[in-house]
Amino acid sequence: MFNNNRSRDDRPAMPPAPPAPSGGASKRGMFSVIGPDIVITGSIRATSELHIEGRVEGDVDCGTLAQGADSQIFGSVTAETARLAGAIEGTVRAKLLTVERTARITGDVEYENITIENGGHIDGRLKHMSAITAAPLRAEPVQPLSGQPVTVASVIGSN
Repeated sequence: MFNNNRSRDDRPAMPPAPPAPSGGASKRGMFSVIGPDIVITGSIRATSELHIEGRVEGDVDCGTLAQGADSQIFGSVTAETARLAGAIEGTVRAKLLTVERTARITGDVEYENITIENGGHIDGRLKHMSAITAAPLRAEPVQPLSGQPVTVASVIGSN
């Protein structure tokens, strides 16, 4: 019924190691971390997810940004998705932006969708991206009370 004579060499072998990713592998699932003890002076550009816990003195441009509560960024931030929890001095531009309760942003913020947690701080102007990318305004006829059409136009900087 039971075979007690089976040798230990009959154990299944370890499965083979997965193949190393090729140069054309997708960036999905990849991320880079800037630890709390790291200071970067200069701009950062990444196509993958970027997690910043340290200090960056320069611009940050990435697909997805996660910023730790104790981190500092002195420069502009551009990302498709950003979750900010630390200090930023500079403009922020993100399609999907979450400002956590510990975040302190000094600068203008451009967004498509934004969530600001209770306690999150922004000292700057908020601009919705659709308003920024809207078609330029055209001078339109205005009807005065007398019934005669009038065109309104102004030139900035002329006397």
